[in-house]
Amino acid sequence: MEKNLTTGSVLKTVLSFALPFLLSYFLQTLYGLADLFIIGQFNGVESTTAVSIGSQVMHMITVMIVGLAMGSTVLIGKAVGAGEKENVSVAIGNTVILFLGVSVAFTGLLLAFAGPIVSVMSTPKEAVQGTVIYLTICFIGIPFITAYNIISAIFRGMGDSKSPMYFVAVACVFNIILDFLFIGVFHLGPAGAALGTTLSQTISVLISLAVIFRSKMGISLKKKHFKPHKRVMGQLLKVGLPVALQDGFVQIAFLIITVIVNQRGLNDAAAVGIVEKIISFLFLVPSSMLSTVSAVGAQNFGAGKDGRARKTLYYAIGITVSYGMLAVIVMQCASGFFVGLFSGNPEVIRLGTQYMHGYVWDCILAGIHFCFSGYFCACGKSILSFIHNIISITCARIPLAYLASIHFPDTLFPMGLATATGSFVSVIICVSIFAWMRKKEKIKKESS
Repeated sequence: MEKNLTTGSVLKTVLSFALPFLLSYFLQTLYGLADLFIIGQFNGVESTTAVSIGSQVMHMITVMIVGLAMGSTVLIGKAVGAGEKENVSVAIGNTVILFLGVSVAFTGLLLAFAGPIVSVMSTPKEAVQGTVIYLTICFIGIPFITAYNIISAIFRGMGDSKSPMYFVAVACVFNIILDFLFIGVFHLGPAGAALGTTLSQTISVLISLAVIFRSKMGISLKKKHFKPHKRVMGQLLKVGLPVALQDGFVQIAFLIITVIVNQRGLNDAAAVGIVEKIISFLFLVPSSMLSTVSAVGAQNFGAGKDGRARKTLYYAIGITVSYGMLAVIVMQCASGFFVGLFSGNPEVIRLGTQYMHGYVWDCILAGIHFCFSGYFCACGKSILSFIHNIISITCARIPLAYLASIHFPDTLFPMGLATATGSFVSVIICVSIFAWMRKKEKIKKESS
């Protein structure tokens, strides 16, 4: 399972680690898209809107869990890079204890507030019941969503990005099968979509645990490793908590934009929900590069190879920018076709196309600051990632989206541009911080 990422060609290491990661994100996004696609084939706009809004809430929760798990990936990665087997075991044990508490707290809290959450989202009245049902079922499955993500974080910290890919592939296959069964055959609507998602995650976790127990992980886990360790818990939270909060605020920003759009009517809400799903697919490469830079960079920082960690960042930026340019070209030409896959409503397609034409530029800009965020996490300074995201959200993304909604009531194009503008602000901040860090390192070397 354990793989050394501190030797050999940097580009080859980035690509070999990122490819399974990319496929994992692709499969994970695919079963999210499956819910929306299948519900759109068998139900009306109100059910599509319910699943769209509900899945956005679940996405926010999931990315916060993934962000918190970043602390585990980085801590384990540094220990692996430094060859400290005992520290790897302690980090894994404390990760399990930490996330056990998180999953229980999240489940109870969210189930208690399912109704108010739907209300805060300004969900169109036609979709309220379906959204509440969807979220309630998904909230029950949070322990399994948490379990999958901590298992994946542990594997990736040890340099193994392939095993999580296999686990999510299992979830994807079962989700598609169960969606057709519950939505198409039993006509359960949003409840069927939620059941498919929750049960597929459960099956994936059970299979992944069976694989772990039957295979040799290359580490020894004992009872003492599961005892909460103040220093280790502090390190896990130092990296993971700022990332979780950052991702949470980013998703809250998107939810606020969703609320603004929901107030414009059912067609606008459906259009934005569909585009958000497509964008989540387009963001596969930037997201995989963020995690790749974090994992590969962490091992190299642990091994004292800071220059190699920086090269990882440079290659990742080059890959994401190239990919982002391709995504812009494709979506400027064919966004109507892709939106039309999820809805046959001409007005939804028109509005979705407008929103995508503005939003798609974020594939380039967000890709750049994603890579920097991964680098900041790898060197233990995830608070920097938190800072640039908060500034971009509060100073650009939300206020610009609100102003665009007021001044351009007949089009969603300016609202799409608002998100890309927020990422542009983040890029400027990230480049400035990185330049400052490099200058500080050079001064330190010259003085020593």
